[in-house]
Amino acid sequence: MRRYSGGVDQPRYAAPAAALLALSFLPPPAAAQTGLVIEDGQAQIVPAFADSSTWVRHDLWVETEFDSDGDGRPDRVHVDVTRPGQTDGEGLKVPVIYETSPYYSGVAGIDFAHFWDLRQEVGGEPRPRDPFPPTIRHIESQPRISRSHMATWVPRGFAVVHSQSPGTGQSQGCPTVGGANESLGPKAVIDWLNGRARGFTTVDGNEEVEAYWATGKVGMTGTSYNGTLPLAAATTGVEGLEAIIPIAPNTSYYHYYRSNGLVRAPGGYPGEDIDVLFDFIFSGFPEVRDYCLTNVRDEMTAQLDRTTGDYSDFWAGRDYLNHIDGVRAATLMSHGFNDWNVMPEHSHRISMALRERGVPLQIYYHQGGHGGPPPLERMNRWFTRYVVGVENGVEDDAAAWIVREGDDREEPTPYPSYPHPEAESVTLRPDGDGNWTGILSVDGPADDDGAGDGTGTVVDNFSFAGDQLAAAEWSNHRLLYATPELREDVHLSGVATVSVRVSADAPAANLSVWLVSLPWTGSEEINDDLITKGWADPSNAAAEDIASPRTGTGLTPGEFVEVEFALQPDDQVIPAGSRIGLMIFSSDKDFTLHPDPGTTLTVDLGATRLSLPVVGGSAALRRALSVPTSD
Repeated sequence: MRRYSGGVDQPRYAAPAAALLALSFLPPPAAAQTGLVIEDGQAQIVPAFADSSTWVRHDLWVETEFDSDGDGRPDRVHVDVTRPGQTDGEGLKVPVIYETSPYYSGVAGIDFAHFWDLRQEVGGEPRPRDPFPPTIRHIESQPRISRSHMATWVPRGFAVVHSQSPGTGQSQGCPTVGGANESLGPKAVIDWLNGRARGFTTVDGNEEVEAYWATGKVGMTGTSYNGTLPLAAATTGVEGLEAIIPIAPNTSYYHYYRSNGLVRAPGGYPGEDIDVLFDFIFSGFPEVRDYCLTNVRDEMTAQLDRTTGDYSDFWAGRDYLNHIDGVRAATLMSHGFNDWNVMPEHSHRISMALRERGVPLQIYYHQGGHGGPPPLERMNRWFTRYVVGVENGVEDDAAAWIVREGDDREEPTPYPSYPHPEAESVTLRPDGDGNWTGILSVDGPADDDGAGDGTGTVVDNFSFAGDQLAAAEWSNHRLLYATPELREDVHLSGVATVSVRVSADAPAANLSVWLVSLPWTGSEEINDDLITKGWADPSNAAAEDIASPRTGTGLTPGEFVEVEFALQPDDQVIPAGSRIGLMIFSSDKDFTLHPDPGTTLTVDLGATRLSLPVVGGSAALRRALSVPTSD
């Protein structure tokens, strides 16, 4: 067990933050201070810190470097602090766990009448949206912004800090939903914790507040939007932000509201788009409402482009991958493989980029839906190593922690990396009548009589949901191809891709692909039926980067195009007795636009492929299917 003092009395900001941290870990003076206790590489609960009646609580406003509400003055963001009483009584300096959010002062109720109308032709003009009325009551005073993390981290010797995003609650400015001020707001708070920005006792006053009690070392975490903002702050490269644990973060608003050039809603919120989210969170000061609506929300509506669904400078500015070079904070990423709101690609794309750049990285994936933090032990080891500065060897732990099917989320299985290092891409080809259930084979129909060179047709009809189509014995609204029954379990790990050669009898159409486990049972167990999903706009088939396509060429009715795109990342063991199925259809009722039914898509089966990331590669899949190897 290692005990750390909180430091010796020092003039406020008499030394840089790094020097203060070094001083804070000197041996305690003769009159021993209360300090952090480290055991097994983790900060432990200290009884003197755990007495909440001794905690110091206060709020303040931190001055930022931006003016997003056009009043000619730098915006100030509202902050609350909860810290051990020893930070005053004993001069203790402590590290900080910080969460920021646009949700702390309430949100608009879900009213789909104010979402975008899904009844729109693909590539056609959307019907005008009726914006939300100003239904979020502004809260004038909120000294305690949130209680999150306090019970976990203050007893372990950390301060917990919350702040409200610009334009929400008592923070000045306008919400920008991924705009620069959402990154610079938390940066300002971290600067204040390090003595580089000014804090004030009131939103418009001049009495300053200093963070004399802080070591300057900060860890950020949060879920969903609150998980997005730690990454946003990290992209600024702000000194003092040592570690982040984003949970189900939205790392690109384009990828949140679009897929491969296709207008696509997040799961559970059909018709939502970025301007709808603005309305949902705008709880800020009433006197700037008109300015923010005109200069931010209406500009979003003008630029979001629900006609083509293409990428643009507007979306690029809200894609954190484009700012990834600024990230230095050690990152423990957390996500669910069945999160159809903020889909797992959001964490995967950032994790891969950070790994390439040598940023300390671990990932925790579970099999559930939206949200779900890593086990506290993993979070504690991460923050203890990178925020407290204790050499606990966390960097030598497994790089990937994955909760296996049916396991407790507190007991993930360690792996050397994600995707699994033994995963290899295996190509499968469809054949036969997919309106029934055709064949999906490793070799494909490799004879010389033209088998496998046929076509399959899909008649678009948005009124049939994907699970209905997967369960149907026959349907002309989808094509379904399946492997023979697996004789052994098959472990998929990574990103499956599809290449579909398709034509349509219309100038534009939705294209949806599900990877399923058959027979479709309708089970409530999250891994029993669905493996993963993906969507694309065939009009963007020729795009240099279909994941973020800048332009589309449109479709010439009857002319084939080849569309290759990734499905959502996954790590799943498909059990023996199942069949792996590829389902191709057009409109996905719960995710895409709802054009008039009747568009016919024709799929060239001979030029259509599915590539699966199979642990053990082709040999493992062939063995599971009892297919002889080519050797």
